[in-house]
Amino acid sequence: MEQTINMETHVSSSVRAFPGALRWVLATGLLLAACSPTAAPLPSSSSGNIPSVSSPASAASPVAPSAQAGTGGTAISDCPPSGSSTRLDGAGATFPAPLYQRWFSDYKALCNVEVNYQAIGSGGGIQQHTAKTVQFGASDGIMAQAQKDAARGTLAIPTVAGPEAIVMNLPGLQNGQVKLTPDTLAGIFLGEISKWNDPRIRSDNASVNLPDMDVIVVHRSDGSGTTNIFTSYLAAVSPAWKDRVGAGNSVNWPTGLGGEGNAGVAGQVRQLPGAVGYVEFAYAKQNNLVWAALRNKSGRFVEPSLAGATAAMEGVQIPDSTEVMIVDSANADAYPIAGFTWLLVYEDQQDAAVARTLVHLMWWAMHKGGAIATQLDYSTLSPAALRAGEAQLRKVKAGGVPILP
Repeated sequence: MEQTINMETHVSSSVRAFPGALRWVLATGLLLAACSPTAAPLPSSSSGNIPSVSSPASAASPVAPSAQAGTGGTAISDCPPSGSSTRLDGAGATFPAPLYQRWFSDYKALCNVEVNYQAIGSGGGIQQHTAKTVQFGASDGIMAQAQKDAARGTLAIPTVAGPEAIVMNLPGLQNGQVKLTPDTLAGIFLGEISKWNDPRIRSDNASVNLPDMDVIVVHRSDGSGTTNIFTSYLAAVSPAWKDRVGAGNSVNWPTGLGGEGNAGVAGQVRQLPGAVGYVEFAYAKQNNLVWAALRNKSGRFVEPSLAGATAAMEGVQIPDSTEVMIVDSANADAYPIAGFTWLLVYEDQQDAAVARTLVHLMWWAMHKGGAIATQLDYSTLSPAALRAGEAQLRKVKAGGVPILP
């Protein structure tokens, strides 16, 4: 049976209090976005938008299963032992969906395990994990205490990290040409800056010919860990944002249009001149969207990059739970909007066959999936994050017996 991954990119949106001429532009753009068959595709290996890994470990020709030693030196086999489940169901974050699609395809070729992953957003992934309708959830945001109370015994297993790009549709401008400070970015998403040639934007872009064009904010309409990372950053750098909006998978947006998933936001930004939104870096690159350079905590304007996300991880104290935000890092080389993404599993598993497959898949992904991750524009875990992730995975047990030695 072929792997099935639901990558729905339907865009839901609402227009709030825009002037008449702009409403016409928005309506036209949204109609084009809805009807266009090529609008902001979710990167996928089948469509050719994800670059193939030029190594023997590609999906077509996987290397033979082997054992991978963790940081503690214990070798763990790539594939689960005989008698383990050959199918897993998961749901959640769209942030890592292009990577997970590739990982799960490769793992099926390697170990004959089919993984059905529904990229429905972190909020939906947490809900399905809580309801136990899937074997694992996926989230880029840290579960709120109420969510943890409803899903007691949940472990968060980090897989990769990545930057979020602030993408814009400003004709004639190139990547990094527009520079945004924390206050300016917050002002845009608070609805306080409504023109691209606003003096607050121009003050950091004297050499850029900014258009007299309306700013159209695009944000996520679904519960989203990508939103959690973005709003956590804004709450860290803007007291006004922290007081009026706050941070979380879902917030009450002061302005803008809603798009479902990273692909939905990317699609609206690409279709609407003057639009600005936030998406995971891979979506920005694969959809050829122009991104801004952001001023980090050290005062440097930096563009989104894997190196910047890796720098954001460095020096961060990783707690035993692995749940930590890495936005607004003090590292001079850090890109300021970056975060981990996690797989969510229960410590106490009811089905030992499923538990064995879960643990071996996640161990393989953390240790063998790095080459694929970097080529798809995700940052591999820092040594400290990897050690913490291994420790979390070793807690998984079935019938009181740990799955890993």
